[in-house]
Amino acid sequence: QVQLVESGGGLVQAGGSLRLSCAASRRTASTSVMAWVRQAPGKEREFVTNIAWSGSSLYYADSVKGRFTISTDAARSTVYLQMNSLKPEDTAVYYCAAGHLQSSNPLLYAYWGQGTQVTVSS
Repeated sequence: QVQLVESGGGLVQAGGSLRLSCAASRRTASTSVMAWVRQAPGKEREFVTNIAWSGSSLYYADSVKGRFTISTDAARSTVYLQMNSLKPEDTAVYYCAAGHLQSSNPLLYAYWGQGTQVTVSS
């Protein structure tokens, strides 16, 4: 079993920045790809970005391209999401997820963290 623990959420004004962290209890073949997925109130989960532990194969949703950056620290088994130029529509619970497929479909990720709230005020 793999545990994922997110941190770094909070309240920020529009135009501000936040950095989320996701610490994995261990890395396995079934968790070779890490992703960030968000869910706004009343909406379905939305893929944000993903990355392989090697740092390769980065993908971003069009809504965050140029503003969000995903990165890994393999030695610490930690994935980061740097969020800049935040907008009110970025308000959501952000989840860290792990799987073995490079996919934008949240359903294909087997392991999930508890989520961290990000609120962007206008």
